[in-house]
Amino acid sequence: MTALATDFPFAKDLKDLHLVYDYNAHDAQGKPEKWRYEIWFFSEDRVVYKIHGGPMAGRANFQTCSFQCIRPGELWQCNWLEETGTVVSLVYDIVKKRITTLLAFSKGHWENAEAAHGDKRNPADLERWRGLARIGIQTDRHMLPEQADLVDIFRGKGELEPIEHSWPTL
Repeated sequence: MTALATDFPFAKDLKDLHLVYDYNAHDAQGKPEKWRYEIWFFSEDRVVYKIHGGPMAGRANFQTCSFQCIRPGELWQCNWLEETGTVVSLVYDIVKKRITTLLAFSKGHWENAEAAHGDKRNPADLERWRGLARIGIQTDRHMLPEQADLVDIFRGKGELEPIEHSWPTL
């Protein structure tokens, strides 16, 4: 059984935490490139994020998520489902200042990366993203494991836009 974030020191470790991190990835030609992401742990069940580099650059979103404490003060896992059908599992290593993710991209999201750009607050973007979830079947996923180095760690929204907790996420 997964424990709730409130059962552990969520307030100390994660509440209102903002992380900026770079994946050391490669482009289609194999050349090194940075994929910059930022995420704000808005509350015990919401994240807000923006993607600045890589094939998903230009995506601004917020999601309902679940947090799981692996080791207080050291390791946390955060998981969510995207409206595109993509599943995200992110592990934050506080001590080593590292992010490890597994993204299970839906076929629609992976094969139509540009269509996944935009901002959920724009109804046309949200509807387009939902359409991506209807392309393919569950086993058509592209599994992408990656690790990223933290570039900045601070409290607060930074330049991300706050959300209302009541807003639907899917």
